[in-house]
Amino acid sequence: MKTFFYLFAFLPAFMFSQSYWQQNADYEMSVDVDVKTFKFSGKQEIVYTNNSPDTITKVYYHLYFNAFKPGSQMDVRSLNISDPDRRVQDRISKLKKNEEGNLSVFDLKQDGKLLEFEQQETVLLARLNKRLLPGKKTKLTLVFDGVVPKQIRRSGRNNKDGVALSMTQWFPKLAEYDFEGWHPNPYIAREFHGVWGDYNVKISIDKDYILGGTGYLQNPNEIGYGYQSKNKIIDHSEKERLTWHFYAPNVHDFTWAADPDFYHDVVKGPNDVDLHFLYKTNQENWRKLQPHSVGLMEYFNENIGEYPWEQYSIIQGGDGGMEYAMSTLITGGEQYSRLLGTTSHEMAHAWFQHILANNEAKHAWMDEGFASYIDVLAENSVLGKSPKNPFKGSYNSYRRLANSGVEQPQTTHSDRYNYNFAYSVSAYSKGAVFLAQLGYVVGQETLKKIIKRYFSEFKFKHPGPNDFKRVAEKVSDLELEWYLNDWTRTAEKIDYSVKYQDGSVLLERKGLIPMPIELVVTFVDETKKSFYIPIDLMRGVKKELSPDFETLPYWGWANPVYSIPLQKEVSMIEIDPSGLLADVDMTNNLFQL
Repeated sequence: MKTFFYLFAFLPAFMFSQSYWQQNADYEMSVDVDVKTFKFSGKQEIVYTNNSPDTITKVYYHLYFNAFKPGSQMDVRSLNISDPDRRVQDRISKLKKNEEGNLSVFDLKQDGKLLEFEQQETVLLARLNKRLLPGKKTKLTLVFDGVVPKQIRRSGRNNKDGVALSMTQWFPKLAEYDFEGWHPNPYIAREFHGVWGDYNVKISIDKDYILGGTGYLQNPNEIGYGYQSKNKIIDHSEKERLTWHFYAPNVHDFTWAADPDFYHDVVKGPNDVDLHFLYKTNQENWRKLQPHSVGLMEYFNENIGEYPWEQYSIIQGGDGGMEYAMSTLITGGEQYSRLLGTTSHEMAHAWFQHILANNEAKHAWMDEGFASYIDVLAENSVLGKSPKNPFKGSYNSYRRLANSGVEQPQTTHSDRYNYNFAYSVSAYSKGAVFLAQLGYVVGQETLKKIIKRYFSEFKFKHPGPNDFKRVAEKVSDLELEWYLNDWTRTAEKIDYSVKYQDGSVLLERKGLIPMPIELVVTFVDETKKSFYIPIDLMRGVKKELSPDFETLPYWGWANPVYSIPLQKEVSMIEIDPSGLLADVDMTNNLFQL
């Protein structure tokens, strides 16, 4: 034992720098909610474990509800950006005093001793009395008061669907500290980055309210959880309030919604997962959604990895849709296609964010884009559809951005985009194209293996772009640094053109991003010939090529032109008949006599 300790102690520091670690924060919370005033008060205890190699001297908390006040950074940003989110626009600036949100902290302590802290709107900074050494734990306790704002973005009360309480980003939430340091981002209505941990939450509320959200209900016999709407199993007529006790293991957020008129259905999903549906309107569509949701989860389990928890809640309560731990809050249901599409996307986030928890604020394309890629495939699967290119919409959207003149690199922080349009397309559409086009580069079956291995290696972790790239390289046996770098870290374009001159195919790379090229030549005698041109930066070739393809010599990235001599007269030449190459100018990808 001593030998091991001394050997461990004197290992060089650089050996630890490559080791993965992540912090842990276990929450105990109790909250009382006044449904008449929309005020709530609570107590919170966090056992914070420092798994980093660093000594922690301070902590940050997010206080998201403070964004919903006139003059907040969210308000100012929405008033000044050229294309404000239609859900926000100038609505925060017009909030009345009794419609504003608020979240205040009191009696913040570390291991029983008061801490001094300062608050800047949605971020609180507290200096620790006692430094938290690597491998050690500390207990952080506080008391908090809040006011639920009129729903504008995600959180709030009395939304347009009539749901009373959508409680998202509602509690003082410890900020994440990772290998890059602290991430105390102000809330500007964008994305999140959270600390893994177990949540033990008790919510006391008027007896007539029906709750759903994150976690497993611990006291169903007291609540009567198994009813539909107001048909309660248990008579609570003598009680004014009920306390709902939820437990959620290994999550990085906790969300709930409540309304006295929720319908509540439970159906069995794959592996006996309970799928909860809480909704108020459009009952026919919400019930139609239930078997389709089972099919969606089956698809994600098969094509990404097994859903690890025992329940998932789909709740009418959001503006559009937003993913949360073990749940989603979505709106509407008037149009079934939109309800199903939103559900598919938000459920996909259970994998691409709440299991594979990348930093959304810095790399929104990894969760929004990956979810957008897989949700289309899942939805088509449950509907029995098989379009030739299911990602056509994402490609078209990306091309509009690429040719707009306002594109920014995907490495841009989510809050720093000059246009909401640019952020949205970059995160969702261009993120989806990243995966779809990767299938063009490495092969579709290889891409499926990459996604499954990515899940296997990084579930319940905070992977970054390079982590995904390395998995893709290992599975494909191709070098992909050029693809990750050029596609995500620049706003450069893919643009190739084709001509036929003096008996040869003449290809030109007009954009700076190099790509392997698949080319089909049709001759005047109506015969066809397919060519595959690898690029030198890949250091290999796609292994899933059809036998029809002839592999040609590598195209060096610095050379803007490539020539293929032919022996017969040509009638047509087409670059990429699959449609998976994100060339920004399709007008010069086809030559016809």
